[in-house]
Amino acid sequence: MIQVGIIGGAGYTAGELIRLIINHPQAELNFVYSTSNAGNKISKVHQDLVGTLDLEFTDTINPEVDVLFLCLGHGNSVKFLSNNSFSESTKIIDLGNDFRLEDDKVFEGKTFVYGLPELQTETIQKANYIANPGCFATAIQLGLLPLANAGLIKNDVHINAVTGATGAGTSLSATTHYTWRDNNFSYYKPFTHQHLGEINQSVKQLQNDFDSEILFMPNRGNFSRGIFATLYTDFEGTIEEAKALYKAFYQDAEFTFVSDDALHLKQVVNTNKCLIHLHKHNGKLLITSIIDNLLKGASGQAVQNMNLMFGLKETTGLNLKATYF
Repeated sequence: MIQVGIIGGAGYTAGELIRLIINHPQAELNFVYSTSNAGNKISKVHQDLVGTLDLEFTDTINPEVDVLFLCLGHGNSVKFLSNNSFSESTKIIDLGNDFRLEDDKVFEGKTFVYGLPELQTETIQKANYIANPGCFATAIQLGLLPLANAGLIKNDVHINAVTGATGAGTSLSATTHYTWRDNNFSYYKPFTHQHLGEINQSVKQLQNDFDSEILFMPNRGNFSRGIFATLYTDFEGTIEEAKALYKAFYQDAEFTFVSDDALHLKQVVNTNKCLIHLHKHNGKLLITSIIDNLLKGASGQAVQNMNLMFGLKETTGLNLKATYF
């Protein structure tokens, strides 16, 4: 059994990881680290686990675990790894943004690989350290990679994407209170969202001559989880050619699928799937890409990466049922 350690165990992504690991046939939860909750039962925080998990949070680490998941706030993974040492054989998967960009991928002799399986499966399989992609970045990149791979992004890409309230984490702020979110809608970080760096990086990895802009408008929705992203750009081919391009690119992907029908979020919530739909109108290709922000956008993708790193079938422990009704 793969021995798993989780750092920063009280948040949403850690909670999802715990749920996935305790139901994973090849992995075992070794410890869940949380200084603020040390000594408390995990089920006191993640209350759906009452009767399922009797483990307590700890403020000590086991440096010999097989894989370590970092579920810390952005910028805190570097601090944690600077102050804590692990075995040379311990694989690390960081769910933050500390190591996603080329300029940041090497840390204390460890080289972090960008962990988008649909982009570089074989590289992930050989990696010891993974920078797990961001949630918006995952949905948007999966919408763009087939075009970039064919060298067909010739003009600006316009993106409008909505995320659920869990995307903001568990810390309270003015825009996360129920009375603010309920029956409300707003944008934030227009054209400057932090995920743009990794999105541009992956597009240029596949299409070296890409020199247009990716114009991204992130929005807050009044639902708990999921990301609904719409992207459009110029496309000279037919809709049939676009569909053939996307279906060929994702023909071996375990979790990304092209749908002939228009999409809605309940198709992916509580799954590790990304669903994509294409529509052509007056020379513009409209791409819809939807995911669960906590699963394919975070913890599910992290377990998908773990499976690849340990030579397991990619879908192991991730055959999840959508919350459809």
